[in-house]
Amino acid sequence: MNFDVIVVGAGSAGLMASVSAGESGAKVLLLDKGDKLGRKLGISGGGRCNVTNAKELDELIKNIPGNGKYLHSALAAFGNKHIIGFFEELGIRLKEEDNGRMFPISDKAKTVVDALVGKVRSLGVDIRVNSPVDRVLYEDGRAVGVKLKSGETIRGGAVIVAVGGKSVPHTGSTGDGYAWAEEAGHTIVELFPTEVPLTSKEPFIRSKELQGLSLRGVSLSVWNAKGKKTIEHEGDMIFTHFGLSGPIALRCSQFVVKGLKQNGGEPVRTTIDLFPDKSADEIYSETLALCRNESRKTVKNAVKGFFPERLIPLLLSKAGVREDITYDNIPKQAWLELAKTAKAFPVMVNGTLSIEEAFVTGGGVHLKEIDPRTLQSKLMDGLYFCGEILDIHGYTGGYNITAAFTTGYNAGKHAAESRR
Repeated sequence: MNFDVIVVGAGSAGLMASVSAGESGAKVLLLDKGDKLGRKLGISGGGRCNVTNAKELDELIKNIPGNGKYLHSALAAFGNKHIIGFFEELGIRLKEEDNGRMFPISDKAKTVVDALVGKVRSLGVDIRVNSPVDRVLYEDGRAVGVKLKSGETIRGGAVIVAVGGKSVPHTGSTGDGYAWAEEAGHTIVELFPTEVPLTSKEPFIRSKELQGLSLRGVSLSVWNAKGKKTIEHEGDMIFTHFGLSGPIALRCSQFVVKGLKQNGGEPVRTTIDLFPDKSADEIYSETLALCRNESRKTVKNAVKGFFPERLIPLLLSKAGVREDITYDNIPKQAWLELAKTAKAFPVMVNGTLSIEEAFVTGGGVHLKEIDPRTLQSKLMDGLYFCGEILDIHGYTGGYNITAAFTTGYNAGKHAAESRR
């Protein structure tokens, strides 16, 4: 059977590509190797599905540090406001939470997945699950269909590859599409994990003395070998048995990966500012006043309400202050050092968890080889790419799913229109 458009992969990008191709009047086949559509979408946003982010376009793009500017054309045609309107037209009421994150009022990802799949079905898209694709077929400089692992060949006027990256592989993202892209002549920018926890061999990490300690409203900075700050993120984080996790650690991860590469694999210095809104002098004065008011207590006990309790021994040790002294014996220079350490608590980071354990895949199909408006290959007619297989990656918070929906929508629309 011949189709106008074959979409490979039924994640966020593939489902949206199927919708826009179907709405454009194409005869569409959607193939997925798994037995369930929208699996990664179903676990996104902690199972609540953060469908997009309501920030203005410039801010939205800033939060996609991995080539977000490439999306200008795609977002102009189908941006975050269009995504919100699309789901509301399907009867999914959305609510805005902190930092512009948009969730269904139901707080259930299943609501979003069911509505999106329902829309695909209503357009008469032919859906086939448990149908892994072996390869994309190319003839005379154009994509002409796919060959399934079963040996079956399916012809199509255009092929959209929407199989994701290599992160969260249990949802089906196992990197299948990179070989198909390379066979068409495409360059794959080296893959790396992003939005992933950081690993460290610091003694206090290995001893697990801080495991489970959550820090709220702190900032985490990444530094290069020349002592220049490459990125800083403010928010929440947590110490784990292997290193650092939580929102700001994940956001810093891609900069750690790049730093490790620049350092030849040597550890990257990160620092935690426990009080982003206070200066070192203010911390010095306020903690000294606490000790003065509790002059009979040891300094370790006097500052318990000020610093996270489990961090106090480390802070004192790094500053060279004994835990058992009282206010009368505080060495003023060392106490200033304590305040400075609280503003830049050092953690040497030696890596990240694997790409399979990451939320997002960095790297992918080289964007210079893909038309930013249509998402069609510049090297192979009738071949389109969308979603995480492209060299585009953003922070968590609705940015990656926005990139998937906008590239999927545009790929589907243009693939359908090119067949007319």
